[in-house]
Amino acid sequence: MNVPEISKQFFSGITAADIIIFLPGVIIFGIWLLKTSLGRKALAESMPRRNNMPVYLPFIPLLLWFGAVSLAMSIKGELLPDLADWQIAFLDNLILCIGAIVAMAAIIFLARARFARRLKGFGLNAKTIHKDFFAGVLNLLCVWPLLILVILLTIFVGKVILGQDFEMQQHQELELIAAYPQLPVRVLIVITTVAIVPIFEEMLFRGLFQTMLRSFLEARNHQSPITNYQIPNRAWLSIAISSGLIATVHAEPAHWPALFVLSACLGYSYERSGSLFRPIFIHSLFNASSVIAALYQ
Repeated sequence: MNVPEISKQFFSGITAADIIIFLPGVIIFGIWLLKTSLGRKALAESMPRRNNMPVYLPFIPLLLWFGAVSLAMSIKGELLPDLADWQIAFLDNLILCIGAIVAMAAIIFLARARFARRLKGFGLNAKTIHKDFFAGVLNLLCVWPLLILVILLTIFVGKVILGQDFEMQQHQELELIAAYPQLPVRVLIVITTVAIVPIFEEMLFRGLFQTMLRSFLEARNHQSPITNYQIPNRAWLSIAISSGLIATVHAEPAHWPALFVLSACLGYSYERSGSLFRPIFIHSLFNASSVIAALYQ
């Protein structure tokens, strides 16, 4: 199938109902672009979070989580080699949950020790939860049409380059929840996907990595006697780098463009509000909608 035929198929799949559903988000996103000069002024008043983190510190909980999960997976394989597939899926998710909880405890300990104002300076202030939830819903509504567009373009480009048989694979957790009807597996996957993963990833990649990157860039934002160069848009640059990092740690390359866009929205919401609850809510709501869609299908 050539490019014109793929283009025809691509646009024929977009219905009037799709446009109406996503129109509010498109309008909100357009207003945001106009008010912020295409995003250039969006973070003009955003201040970096005061901390004394060394550059290597965010890697400590990441390696702790990866090492603990890898070790537990190896032990499970040695001690329980004859489990049914659904039992393996259940134990794998249980190990991921426990490993993430251990890593989150380490992140909280490090944040209390390294951030000015401790956990409040890190972005965990219980007084802002209600405000962050409603703002998170609005932010997700705004970015949702852009996510769908990026996904459709990824599929379009994949079909042009790799052939008509190209399909974007579902996330592994969504495949598992569709494959195994056993209640314990589904409940644990929902808990992992909707609660544990959003909290862990936002605390790690937004709270630690993005903050460290912005602080690192801020510290080097001085005129060099040799190059006379300053780093512009440090908040956006830290968001872009951390978004690229979180996208590429996922195994499926076809997911990277959409993950980058979503992650940029999460990073922006963190820099704009100073609260980690806001990107956590956006992440959790997005994952919940994906889980609901997988169960419905």
